[in-house]
Amino acid sequence: MKQNDPINEMFENLKGTFDKEVTPLGHEQRFLQRLESKGSTPKVKVKKLNWWKPLSIAATVALLLTAGMFFQNNEETPEGLAGVSPEMEQTQSFFVTAINQELETLKSFESEQTRALVNDALGQLTTLEQEYEKLKIDLEESGNDKRVITAMIANFQSRIELLQEVIQNIEEVEKLKANNNEITI
Repeated sequence: MKQNDPINEMFENLKGTFDKEVTPLGHEQRFLQRLESKGSTPKVKVKKLNWWKPLSIAATVALLLTAGMFFQNNEETPEGLAGVSPEMEQTQSFFVTAINQELETLKSFESEQTRALVNDALGQLTTLEQEYEKLKIDLEESGNDKRVITAMIANFQSRIELLQEVIQNIEEVEKLKANNNEITI
């Protein structure tokens, strides 16, 4: 209450000094007439409605909503087995990882003597990948038919087996080469 004491004291001191009189009727008109008679006209602001601001805001909101809907509808759906179920996504991930590891191993064995084997394997691998692309289209058209899913898994297995077989052949070539070098020494 002590905080309000200075404020109350101030109002008590100003009591009776406030203007309580009402402006007489027509005062503003008389004031404007006097100003006109002296040659200066008052600048009366007329409030204009700016329709472009609300329209631009509405247009921006509509544009953002449209863009959001467009991007929401165009979210990429997983391709191949990954689009079937989470389990199939894991399966696809496993096979892709295994194929990539086998490819790295194959490329690490590449030499002048094995280049023909590696190039042939890569050509066969490309053919299997093209078949897989066709299977992806079939899967989409068939509505996740189990036969197509089985064919896709078999395609992955074929690619891995191909790469493992070629790597094994290259290792045998390397062993034979090493044995021939030992005999000639």
